[in-house]
Amino acid sequence: MMHRLGLAARTATLTGREAGSEETVVHGVAAVCDPLGALYLPDAGALVVSDLHLEKGAAFARRGMMLPPYDTIATLNILAAVIARYDPRTVISLGDNFHDRRGSAHLPDDLRGVIGAMARGRDWIWINGNHDPDGTTDLPGTSVDELLYGGLVFRHEPSLTAGRGEIAGHLHPSATVRRREKYVRRPCFATDGTRLLMPAFGVLAGGLDLNHKVMHGLFDRQALVAHLLGRDRIYSVRYANLLG
Repeated sequence: MMHRLGLAARTATLTGREAGSEETVVHGVAAVCDPLGALYLPDAGALVVSDLHLEKGAAFARRGMMLPPYDTIATLNILAAVIARYDPRTVISLGDNFHDRRGSAHLPDDLRGVIGAMARGRDWIWINGNHDPDGTTDLPGTSVDELLYGGLVFRHEPSLTAGRGEIAGHLHPSATVRRREKYVRRPCFATDGTRLLMPAFGVLAGGLDLNHKVMHGLFDRQALVAHLLGRDRIYSVRYANLLG
């Protein structure tokens, strides 16, 4: 969580399409893992993010748990930076776009305007998630449960039985490595070349380790690579070299 909050203050330091990114291939489709937590598909001109969890602070406040109300603008600032870097034709947001069903309906007008400005001139696809299954309210773009696009399938929750060519979110993958005698845990892209799980993009989102039981059966672990989000670059580590 602290790593994602730190990104909100450092987006200006990462400039240019090749700034710390890492190329990979998913089901024969070229993809670029960006250190800000987005996936770019150059052949399709598409930018993919997952689990924005916008208005999480507001959702907690409605339940009487007060958090600083700045998570949405911080997440949107990071999203604006990565959109400016790649200038995609299409943006795909992989579900849990808002932290609860009421989030998009109660979104303040100024934040609604920020999203509108980013979406102008682009196709914008909101995949419905378990937190926001009803789609968005009065926002640009289209809400769908699943999308077939550019030779890949985009959905919120990964499928154990239909994972070839899948780009999914929901599980907030993270991984731990040992670096300079310290243990470092970071959000990550996780892929074995057949499917890819996205890191959570929202600044208040947590993560589940790749060794967590819910990850079992999703990957060929002999081929699995974690592309960890570093301060200014991606660090790619094979599963066998991660700490359990």
